[in-house]
Amino acid sequence: MAEGNGARVSDTSPAPPGGGAPAASPGSPEAAYLNRRTLRRGSAGWLLLTGLGVAYVVSGDFAGWNFGLAEGGFGGLAIAMVLMGVMYTCLVFSQAEMAAILPTAGGGYGFARRALGTWGGFLTGTAILIEYVLAPAAISIFIGDYVESLNLFGLTSGWPVYLACFAIFIGIHLWGVGEALRFSFVVTGIAVAALVIFALGAVTEFDGSRLNDIPVDGSAFGANSWLPYGLIGIWAAFPFGMWFFLGVEGVPLAAEETRDPARTLPRAMAAAIGVLLVLAVVTFLVAVGARGSAGLQDAGNPLVTALQGDGEPTALSRFVNYAGLAGLVASFFSLIYAGSRQLFALSRAGYVPRFLSLTSRRKAPYLGLLVPGALGFALAAGTGDGARMLNMAVFGATISYAMMALSHIVLRRREPHLERPYRTPGGVLTSSVALVLACAALVATFLVDKQAAFIALGVYVAAVAYFALYSRHRLVAAAPEEEAAALAAAEAELNRN
Repeated sequence: MAEGNGARVSDTSPAPPGGGAPAASPGSPEAAYLNRRTLRRGSAGWLLLTGLGVAYVVSGDFAGWNFGLAEGGFGGLAIAMVLMGVMYTCLVFSQAEMAAILPTAGGGYGFARRALGTWGGFLTGTAILIEYVLAPAAISIFIGDYVESLNLFGLTSGWPVYLACFAIFIGIHLWGVGEALRFSFVVTGIAVAALVIFALGAVTEFDGSRLNDIPVDGSAFGANSWLPYGLIGIWAAFPFGMWFFLGVEGVPLAAEETRDPARTLPRAMAAAIGVLLVLAVVTFLVAVGARGSAGLQDAGNPLVTALQGDGEPTALSRFVNYAGLAGLVASFFSLIYAGSRQLFALSRAGYVPRFLSLTSRRKAPYLGLLVPGALGFALAAGTGDGARMLNMAVFGATISYAMMALSHIVLRRREPHLERPYRTPGGVLTSSVALVLACAALVATFLVDKQAAFIALGVYVAAVAYFALYSRHRLVAAAPEEEAAALAAAEAELNRN
């Protein structure tokens, strides 16, 4: 098949063990197609992947979560954080099982494609793309706030800072995945160390009376000093409770660049969520106790505000400010990686235009990096509203979480005898908890910013129309995720006969 025509690339050869590209016959059109769309194998072990999982998220400890105080107060955000922590833990363990079965760059799209068919794969993959285009846009705005507070080179938060972020860090990704992951690991280590130092410094200012200093809204049902906006405030704070964990689900997207993915991915994902749970609880409690809920609810750099308040910068607050910038960079950098791999997999399989999956001589999906980067920069420069971008990213994320949790349930029910190198603790009960909480979080995005949620929904509907009318008729059967699903369907048909 010629790459540019509308025919379906077909290939009946089996995928090699451990995922990756199928073994198309040398010299065949399928082989030529896939050879131009290959990633560098074996670039990451479990430690680098654990760092990647933490890197996706660590910016959420430095900025963004505190806007949830304006929605639910301390008690509302605390309960939301706990519930979202449960959701992510259940989701990660469910994903770990599926990643060990199908370790390809498709990640969530690949899981849903196997369990729910082409429509399920597309709906999941597109939701993930919305998350990974909008989350870096939000983080670039937070980076601008930190740069401005440091008065670096006299810069203020604006498009020049956003442009520099996208240009520099996409450039590193184009250099190569091994270099990119090592850079991310180092920067993440600095950010985690800074969170520990912040907690040790700020805990000396802790005052429990500051936790509930937001005035109570007497008109809200169930309102009290801990829940100043009532019970509905808990629900409205869900998207901000997610910010402590948003992105960790992206670890399986590195599967095709991982050594022994069936063993490495579950280990790395469990380690990453463990680290993130500890950081979330410590950072949240210490920061709010040091400054108060009212003082942090609108802060662009809440940890720095917690340390210095309205006073002059201190040595510790300056250190945390610089380290916070490192944390934001780590997440920004890693989410760009995740978005490029999801776009690469969807494009390679024909769900979105195929030219987006072409890779360079260094095995980097260059258009998969440049196109989402351009979109993210345009959104950041055009809005300057990190909270709105965050809510739109959460909209996409929650849809993908619900679809991935459902995929785990379906695979357990439909293919109970499938070889599973790793099994989710609790089985379908675990993924069912993730499914229910993800649906609740999706609705919460409309409570926080109805306009932003509907804009994201409009983009999603437009993508669905593109798939329904065009790309679903032009899928590439030789893509690993497509071939794995086709082989599973063929085996099921043979067993029925």
